[in-house]
Amino acid sequence: MIDSDLRARLADVRARIARAAGRAGRDPSSIRLVAVSKTFSADHVRTAADLGQIDYGENKVQEALQKMDQTADLPLRWHLVGHLQSNKAKKAGRFDVIHSVDAAALVVKLDEAARIAARHIDLLAQVDLAGEVTKHGAQENELAGIFEAANRASNVRLVGLMLLPPAVDDPDAARPYFRRLCDVRRRLLAQGIDASSLQELSMGMSQDFEAAIEEGATIVRVGTAIFGGRTYR
Repeated sequence: MIDSDLRARLADVRARIARAAGRAGRDPSSIRLVAVSKTFSADHVRTAADLGQIDYGENKVQEALQKMDQTADLPLRWHLVGHLQSNKAKKAGRFDVIHSVDAAALVVKLDEAARIAARHIDLLAQVDLAGEVTKHGAQENELAGIFEAANRASNVRLVGLMLLPPAVDDPDAARPYFRRLCDVRRRLLAQGIDASSLQELSMGMSQDFEAAIEEGATIVRVGTAIFGGRTYR
């Protein structure tokens, strides 16, 4: 049954978030849970929404747009957490938050997409701290240009940083990357980047979100721990 299994898993994730926040001396309400619904149906989203889950993450624009249409009657917030190719930026104007901004030129295209859609979109700059060839993200020395482009924009705003660390079996092995992202934020603040542009740290997924919260995450992106194992076509 979707209902009972999903209900139990979502309750467990929420309890784990609260315990991790408690260990870090933080308010659990300061941490936003994004349920990553990629490959799962709109029915799964509806079930989670009935349980009070508002934020959903998708990797692919087209899949997300279909679910947005199928759940348009619900007050949901949609996050693009996967890599966004610049040639698909025009279609991304319906997202509420885009976590994977890795170039100043992409900020410009998303600002135009948001303007056409008559909406405002929050952006996070994805930072590459591991140098993995299979993943994306901006180098630290490229971040200033991304923030400058956002300062010139009218329909998008940068609200923080995102990290996709190497996949590890031991959550503690991801901690150095989480700490390094906090260090990047501190250096950007010291360089004069406005604190309002660095409110959020999106880091931590199903295997390591508790460690991420203990290290300062304000957004965690949790999929399989909520929806179960994925079947890819």
